[in-house]
Amino acid sequence: MPEFGLRRCTRDVRPIPTPGVPEFSRLGPGRHAVLAWRGRLSSEPALNPALRPLWALAAAASRVATALAPNSPGKLARTLRARRGLLAQIRAEAAPVRDPSRPLVWLHAPSVGEGLQARPVLEALRHAHPEWQLAYSWFSPSADAFAARLDVDLRAPLPFDGGHEADSVLNAWAPTVLAFVKLDVWPVLAEQAQTRGVRTALISATLAPNSGRQGAFARALLGDAYAGLDAVGAISAEDATRLRALGVNRERLHVTGDTRMDQVWSRAHGVESSHAVWALLPESEREIPRPPVLVAGSTWPADEAVLLPALSTWLRNTPGARCIIAPHEPTANHLAPIESWARSEGIALARLGDVERGAETGWRVLLVDRIGVLGDLYALATMAFVGGGFHEAGLHSVLEPAAFGVPVLFGPKHRNAREAGELVQTGGAQIVHDATSTCAALETFTHHVAQREEAGRRARALVEAGRGSTERVVALLERLVFEAPLSGAARQASR
Repeated sequence: MPEFGLRRCTRDVRPIPTPGVPEFSRLGPGRHAVLAWRGRLSSEPALNPALRPLWALAAAASRVATALAPNSPGKLARTLRARRGLLAQIRAEAAPVRDPSRPLVWLHAPSVGEGLQARPVLEALRHAHPEWQLAYSWFSPSADAFAARLDVDLRAPLPFDGGHEADSVLNAWAPTVLAFVKLDVWPVLAEQAQTRGVRTALISATLAPNSGRQGAFARALLGDAYAGLDAVGAISAEDATRLRALGVNRERLHVTGDTRMDQVWSRAHGVESSHAVWALLPESEREIPRPPVLVAGSTWPADEAVLLPALSTWLRNTPGARCIIAPHEPTANHLAPIESWARSEGIALARLGDVERGAETGWRVLLVDRIGVLGDLYALATMAFVGGGFHEAGLHSVLEPAAFGVPVLFGPKHRNAREAGELVQTGGAQIVHDATSTCAALETFTHHVAQREEAGRRARALVEAGRGSTERVVALLERLVFEAPLSGAARQASR
C-alpha cells in the first residue's frame, strides 16, 4: 500500500466496531496516523443500463418544467426557478475561485436536515486543512439561507441529474471528492465523477426499515449507484446492514456514527446565559427554578391540530407557563391560523420579530416568524414538542432539544427517525397521540419536576454518547483525497 503523508491527521480515530463490516486499518509503525480500509476504489456504471433512458427522460422533462415554472411561491415552483441559468451561474462563480492546484471536497445535502449533518464535517475540514477548497450543494429551496451561512469556497443548488448538467458542474468545480449526505445519490453525477477519477462517498448514511428505497424498482434503478461508491459511512450497524442490501459494497462500508450528534452538542454548548436569546424572557424567569416553557419546533398544521387544543388547556391551568411555536414553514398562510387560535382563546401572542424590536411584551405564546433560530430557542425550553410526527413528511430533529437536556414529545409517525425511537427507549422522549395525551404529558412535566429533569438528562446522555462521528467521517474523506489521482500541485497542497 502506498504511503501518504497527512500533516494534520495525527489523531487516533477508529470507527464503531460492527460485526460483518470492515474496520479501518492503521498503517504500519513509523508512519503518520493515516487511515486505510480494505476495499477497492471504483469507476463502475452508476445507473442500470436498462433504466438509463427512463432517467434521461426524467432529466429532459425537468428542463422543460424549469423553463415553464410559474412565478408562484410554492416550493416546487421555487425549486424549478432556481435552476434557470444555474449552470452559467456556477461557471461564472467558480472561474475566479477554483484553484485546480488545491484539492476540493464537495458535499451535497438535499435540505436543511442533511445540511446539519454536513456542517460539522465542513467545519472540521476547514480547520484541519485550510489549504483545501470546499464546495456545498443542496436541492430544496428551504436550504438556501442555511447554505449561505456555511464557510465554503463554492456553493450552489444542485442542477437536475442529466449528463449535460453533471459535466458542467464537474468542469467548473473539478472536485477531488464528492460526498453525498444521508441517502440521496445522483447516479449520473456519481458516474461521471468516477469516470474523471473523482472519489465518491456517502456519509451519515441511514436507511429506514420501511424506506421505499428497499423496493425492487428502487434497487434496480439505484443499486448500481450505491455499489459504485468508494466509501460509505453508515450511522449505525442496522443502517449498514440495510445499505448492503441496497447494493453498497461490503468492503467499502463502515459505521461512523451520526455527525448531527456533534453538531447539536456544539450548538447547545454555544448558547451561554449571555446569549441574546435569553432576552426574550423576563430576567426573573432566567434563573432556576424557571417557570415551564414549551418550545414547539418545526410544526406543521397537522401537528398544530393536536398541539393547540392541548396548549389551550395547559396554559389555562398553568399560570406563568409560556410556549414558543416555530412552524416549519413560517409563511403568512401558516402563521395566520395560529394567531387566530390565540385570539379566540384569549391568549396573549406575539411574533418573534416584534418582541425583538421591543414592540411586544407580556406574551404567553411566542410565534417564530423566520427560520434559522430554532436551534437556539431550545435553550429556553424546559420541555419540547417536535413537529412532523403527525405529518406525512416525517419527524424533524429531536436531537436539537435533547442536546439541551430537554425531554421531548412528538407524534406517532416517527418510524423514519431512528434517534426518536432511541430517545423513547432511553426515557428521554414520549410519544403523544392526540390533544388529550399531549396535555397530560405537559401537565406531568410541569408538576413533576424531578421526572422532567431525569428525562432531560437521559435525552442529553444519548447525544453525548454519540459524539465523535465527525472525526471518523473526516478521516474517511481525508483518505479519499489521498487516494485520488491528484495533479502534482494538488498532491503537494494536500500534504
